[in-house]
Amino acid sequence: MDIGARAEMIFEVGHEDTAQWVGSGDVLVLATPRLIAMAEAVTFRAMPLPEGQTSLGVRVAMEHLAASPVGMSLTVRTEVTAVEEWRVTFTVNVIDRHGTTVGHGTIERVVVDRAMFLERVPRP
Repeated sequence: MDIGARAEMIFEVGHEDTAQWVGSGDVLVLATPRLIAMAEAVTFRAMPLPEGQTSLGVRVAMEHLAASPVGMSLTVRTEVTAVEEWRVTFTVNVIDRHGTTVGHGTIERVVVDRAMFLERVPRP
């Protein structure tokens, strides 16, 4: 990953994305956990890795600034701002179709060997 690398995805808020649906509130607007999941999806897709490696989200700092109703189109943009060995830091901006900033923040991901990581996951 190179500093300055960018990625972008467009999402439409669905009923399963609402605070009422996920249980983080009782209104039919985008839930903060879903905002974070959308942002993480873009950072994950922005990191093409060799076979056998994957990346894991390890730190999220997001502000959810505006409500987004069901049917609203959101553009999630990310940019790599730091690379330190296996750790990659992204800035994230989420904008709705009207140009309103819905959220912004940072996400850190680490690159790991998939098999070694899964070997260390405890059994239930």
